[in-house]
Amino acid sequence: MTIDAIAEKATVSVPTVYAIFKSKTGILTALLDESMFGSDYEEIVRYAQSATDPETRLRRAAAVARQLRSAQSDAFELMRGAGVVAPELAKLERQRERLRYDREESVITSLKNSGKLRPGLNYQKARDIFWMLTGGEVYRMLVSERRWTPEQYESWLADTLVELLLANGHWRGRRDSNPRPLP
Repeated sequence: MTIDAIAEKATVSVPTVYAIFKSKTGILTALLDESMFGSDYEEIVRYAQSATDPETRLRRAAAVARQLRSAQSDAFELMRGAGVVAPELAKLERQRERLRYDREESVITSLKNSGKLRPGLNYQKARDIFWMLTGGEVYRMLVSERRWTPEQYESWLADTLVELLLANGHWRGRRDSNPRPLP
């Protein structure tokens, strides 16, 4: 993938591509942002954050992770298929992970502030566990490698987050009291 080829395919000049995106990484970032962080994402995040019950909030966070991972997986596979070089993808993935870590902080902060964080689990470890479990590698391993459905991943993730992060978090088989299909 070259800037010249992108410009030709878009029927614009090479300087126009550079003016809009600055670099190949800028193009990749725009593609990922569009596929992962669009209006559907913002809507489901607001829905997850609206939960006041810690268990419901974690279960809704699992739905956000499933949606994000599904979109990310598709976008990265498209880029790999288009011949995007590995160093650019690796850099972009690292940037996305830092952004995700920052965005997820509010979930653990809400658990801590509600007094529902599992005893013996400090804030930083809870945040790290949440980040790790909602990450793309876990999704890839279970969905792509082991052939779980995205729905099976979401259900497992919700139960696991509740079990590991909540005080008295033993899964009680309860689902979100206000289920809603994802957009």
